[in-house]
Amino acid sequence: MRKAMKFLHTAGAVGITGAVAAHLVLLTALPELTTLAEAAALRAGILAVATWLLLPSLVLVLVSGLLAIAAHPQFGNAGWVWVKVALGLAIFEATLVSVQRPATRNLEYTLDAMAGTISPEELAAMLHSEWGPLWVILAICIANIVLGIWRPRLTRRRAEARTAPAAESTGQAWWARREVR
Repeated sequence: MRKAMKFLHTAGAVGITGAVAAHLVLLTALPELTTLAEAAALRAGILAVATWLLLPSLVLVLVSGLLAIAAHPQFGNAGWVWVKVALGLAIFEATLVSVQRPATRNLEYTLDAMAGTISPEELAAMLHSEWGPLWVILAICIANIVLGIWRPRLTRRRAEARTAPAAESTGQAWWARREVR
């Protein structure tokens, strides 16, 4: 079960990262478009990547990650796991707010411009920069992957590690301890 969860989680992480990268690549082609029909086709492609690759990969990562935590009690005590959970939820929210909804809205605006409802100048003014949120999501994805590989200790020190050595608790002076060594 552990290997299956790890495989699904890794496959989902690759899907998210690839979908965000594909979205960024498609955005680079926007300034070169000459017609609204080309822009609408590209916007439809961006929406398809977000709908059929990004969201399913995101759900796969979240579900497999939470199932892995439930199946392996040692993950519940690892600080890096809870940092990954927090970052995963941030990616989920950012994806819905900053990727999926704008992709749908921008396609609708482009189709409205094709229909003549709005002018191309109004369309250009309506389309806000999509680059920033995508780069942030990509950075969080990479941070999550690094956390999963590196697995730093993000736990509190244990009480016995913080207590004083036996020599200090008996009241010996520091020079007496030094001579014993």
